[in-house]
Amino acid sequence: MEPILKTENLTIRFGGHTAVDHVNFTLPPNEFKSVIGPNGAGKTTFFNLISGELKPTEGNVYFKGRLLDGLSPVERTRLGLGRSFQITNVFPNLTVLENVRLAVQSREGVRYNPFRHFSSYKKFTEESMEILATVLLDGKADAIASQISHGEKRKLEIAMLLALDTEVLLLDEPTAGMSLEEVPSILNVIRKIKEGGNKTVLLIEHKMDMILDLSDSIMVLFNGKLLADGTPEEIMQNETVQNAYLGGMPHEQTAHA
Repeated sequence: MEPILKTENLTIRFGGHTAVDHVNFTLPPNEFKSVIGPNGAGKTTFFNLISGELKPTEGNVYFKGRLLDGLSPVERTRLGLGRSFQITNVFPNLTVLENVRLAVQSREGVRYNPFRHFSSYKKFTEESMEILATVLLDGKADAIASQISHGEKRKLEIAMLLALDTEVLLLDEPTAGMSLEEVPSILNVIRKIKEGGNKTVLLIEHKMDMILDLSDSIMVLFNGKLLADGTPEEIMQNETVQNAYLGGMPHEQTAHA
């Protein structure tokens, strides 16, 4: 099966420091893969290279077989490779529903017209409500976006990605900054997206119970290198991974669990 996302020798250097070091990985369609590693392993930098926030020193990123070299984050999002913080058309003074509806309209190429009555956007509104139900925000449709909680804003970001019909979701620590009470709700949202069966997810997260519960596979970064890639069971039993997490530098690094 042709991978939906692939990197070849993906590398970036900042001065004398190599933050991501010749990473080769493939992500099959509709798979849920988590990226783990100690602090400073290069996880977010790896995401930034895939999403176009950073330009690699060496190597390439491919989406559905297409080389993404030179494409901006917005252009990559339009192709179907989405990351929540790339969405800039979130209006804090509009309602949750209006924010999602504008994303749906953007995908359809329909510009916002403040003089057009909202009822004329019925088709977009219905789709937006379905998306809000998916992220468990349908009860907040009329709430002003600036007044919802941090956890609800993270759900709204995911809703915006779904509204743009992105095929691959890059989720960088979606539970960061959330209260303990909010975490189960975002976990349910991510599980619903996975169970839908038509999205590919690449997740950075530190909560191992969440990773083990959701992931089809796990890749481990260590000092910018791909240390291991395998099923959750293989990764948990991998002595090289265990050594990395305990702070030791493994003598032999492998790209497969």
